[in-house]
Amino acid sequence: MKVALTHDHMMQNGGAERVLEAMQALWPTAPTYTLLYDKEKMNTLFGHRDIRTSFLQNIPFALKKYRWLLPLMPTATESYSLSEFDVIVSSSSALSKGIVPPEHGLHICYCHTPPRYLWTHTNEYLRGLNVPRIAKSLLPFMMTYLRIWDNASADRVDYFIANSETVRHRIRRYYGRDSVVIHPPVDTDTFTISEEPKRYYLIGGRLVSYKRYDIVIEAFNKLGKPLKIFGTGPQEKELKKMAKSNIEFLGRVSDQKRSELFSNAIAFIHPQEEDFGITPVESMAAGRPVIAYNRGGASETVIDGKTGILFDEQSWVEIADTVLHFDEHKFDPSIIKEYAEQYSVKEFRKKMDQFVSEKWRKHKREVLHRL
Repeated sequence: MKVALTHDHMMQNGGAERVLEAMQALWPTAPTYTLLYDKEKMNTLFGHRDIRTSFLQNIPFALKKYRWLLPLMPTATESYSLSEFDVIVSSSSALSKGIVPPEHGLHICYCHTPPRYLWTHTNEYLRGLNVPRIAKSLLPFMMTYLRIWDNASADRVDYFIANSETVRHRIRRYYGRDSVVIHPPVDTDTFTISEEPKRYYLIGGRLVSYKRYDIVIEAFNKLGKPLKIFGTGPQEKELKKMAKSNIEFLGRVSDQKRSELFSNAIAFIHPQEEDFGITPVESMAAGRPVIAYNRGGASETVIDGKTGILFDEQSWVEIADTVLHFDEHKFDPSIIKEYAEQYSVKEFRKKMDQFVSEKWRKHKREVLHRL
């Protein structure tokens, strides 16, 4: 079984890239086809792998202005030469599922989500673009074209894997296809239970508006309780202006520091809706409970009353009330950590290997039968 991997683009390190890393470890000789590859940012993680880029890589400004190349990306994705491979596994949150698989080949898509900018957050995406007015007036027409292409490209997938039940629902809604759920890998081995006294609450990740860190800060401004925030992003200055002295911004932290922050927190707060959400699982891997908005992936991974608390209204009032009544002593760190192990890298690789191997055997039988 000769395997190739495809990935939308390799421009920043996030949850999708963790999935790709785990796939590359599972199939170490498989090349990875991707639209664009930023070696400066990504070589530490992927420099030892066989990375094959599209023709977009040769455009001089591509790495700095890659969003401007969106109209060309479907064609670039379809340009990969994959005829020598038996199985193509695409890691896709936008484009890489749109490859043209060889006639004899099997195409399995690990779908992080159908493209948000096409299906669930189009208006927010268009409002956030800093482009000339004339160009902006043409964008809705381009979005219609991309939706048509995206929907058609889903027909080139033999089997979909969703990263959560939330994404499984979206795949069914927008593509009319069923899928199985295999949750993304979390490096649970890097997190340990700490016996240190817990003196602060924790939030963190990329500081962007949809993650709603603003309502957590507003809640803690009222409560006066200590809150630590790790991570950087475009909303950082705005959030710092909001915050009172009980709130500490830590910026970008090392993996070791990140692990310590989770282990020593009273609880991790997750106020946003995510497709899956790795940080709540990381908190649980450290034995710490999660206070999470009851939507998206966290509604699947956090067990209310056992590994954390779920709240239903995305507001500072709801968060403040939940924190005010939160009792960390009701949660057993060892039970929380044991529960988190189902999301480990080892479990992910095992499930992916089983699924792909089973579907390849079935595919071979069908090909032989047709002959």
